[in-house]
Formats: sequence, structure tokens, C-alpha cells
Amino acid sequence: MSQKSETWDLISFLVKLALVVVLFRSLLVSPFNIPSESMQPRLLIGDYLLVSKWPYGYSRYSLPFHPHLFDGRILGSVPERGDVVVFAAPRNPDEDWIKRVIGLPGDYIQVRSGIVFLNGQAIPKRRVADLVIPVSPNMVAAARNERALSPCFREEFEFSDAMGARHCRYPRYRETLPNGKSYEVLDLIDGPADNTGVYVVPKGHVFVMGDNRDRSADSRISVESGGVGALPMDHLVGRAMVSFFSTDGSASLLLPWTWFGATRPERIGEGF
Repeated sequence: MSQKSETWDLISFLVKLALVVVLFRSLLVSPFNIPSESMQPRLLIGDYLLVSKWPYGYSRYSLPFHPHLFDGRILGSVPERGDVVVFAAPRNPDEDWIKRVIGLPGDYIQVRSGIVFLNGQAIPKRRVADLVIPVSPNMVAAARNERALSPCFREEFEFSDAMGARHCRYPRYRETLPNGKSYEVLDLIDGPADNTGVYVVPKGHVFVMGDNRDRSADSRISVESGGVGALPMDHLVGRAMVSFFSTDGSASLLLPWTWFGATRPERIGEGF
């Protein structure tokens, strides 16, 4: 076989492989990493997820680089309340965000003193054991970027154990939606989004919230103010499926022996 033929076969193979990867990521499953604390306690900075692309159908935002090949969604379906969804942020569609669906089209949503009311009924919220997590390097880096005084959001949530290791302790609650979906949330302070007016979810939209209620820019906050507002379903990318990797941020890419110590194996394999 000539050198030219071998080169052409290699190029052909690489092109086919690239097409398979693009189709797989566009139609079936794609990875997503957690960059912030907005979905604590379920998700921590450094968690990596697999996101299923088919549950809500396909729109331009399902595809890499969001090419405007068609309008609306193909094979579209409405999420269920409680689903954890990844979506193209309305303010900057090049960024993918992750939140939990609370309201569907036609629902009335209001937050009063940190309690979420769905169609006039309070979503039950029960206090459970505090969330205690070690301060990790990726939390320190995030706090530095946000110019926060503590990687635990506020110094009142930070403490050191007998060995001097720093930890965060957060008040944790369990909410249960009318469809039986149950999940844990954090409610840290009496923040500005703990008391809102009544939101009416428009047709073709959903209302999403972060599980860390005081550290999430979500549907309680307008797009103009840095939040999500009512999320168009066309922006949905997929549904969180399973955690496949997690790192505390202490590893160096150039030092392979540090990779294992940075991995959090207890967080791998958790579903939603």
C-alpha cells in the first residue's frame, strides 16, 4: 500500500470518528462539569456528570456551537417537576447551566420566607442533618474568583476540626414535590430571593431553581439581572443522568501521581 493511500485512510478514519463523536454527543449523551455551588448539596464543584440528550427532544442548543438549522424542538416533551436539567443560559447561550425544574407551563410559583409555594400550596420543607463538607482547593479557587471572604460563603459556616482541617457546615432541608420527587436543599440566609412575587410560568417555558437557594441565579431572577427568568424549553440540553467522576481540585495536570488523591470516589456513580 502506498504512503498516499495510508495517509488518506487515516484521514478518512479520523473524519468518521469525529462524526461519530459529534452524533453521539448531539443525540445521546454528553459530559458536564459543575463549576459552582448553586446545586449543593447534591452537586459539588468538581463533579462530572453524564447528561442524556433525548428526554426533552432536540433543538439547536442540543448541537455543538448551536447552529441555527431549525426552529423549536424535534420530538419535544415537557420535563417533570424535580428533574435536574442542563440548559443553554438565556443570557449567554454559549454557557450551559444546571438547575432543578420546579414549575411547568401554567404553574403559579411564589417564595415566601424561603418556602416555595406551587399553585398556592407550600412545598413541604423539613429540616435534616447539616451538610458538612471539607474545604477543597476548587472551593477556595471559586471563592477567590468571587472575592468571597470564605470558601464556605460566609465565615459563620466555616469551622476547623481537631486536626486543623477546614470544613463547611450548612443548614440542610428536604423538599418533596406533589409528584413525590424528593431532594435536599440548602437555605443559608434570609436572602433577597427568599421572598418574591407570584410568577406565572408561560407556555413553552419552565421554572428552575438551584438547590442551594441563596447561591443560585435562577428563575426567581430576571435575565437582565443575571438570572434565568422563565426558561424557554427550547434551551434545554438534557437531563442529568449519573455522576461519572469527581475531583477536589488538588491535582496538577502535569503531575499524574496527584490525580488519585484528588479523586472523590464516593461521589462516582450517583444517579438523579
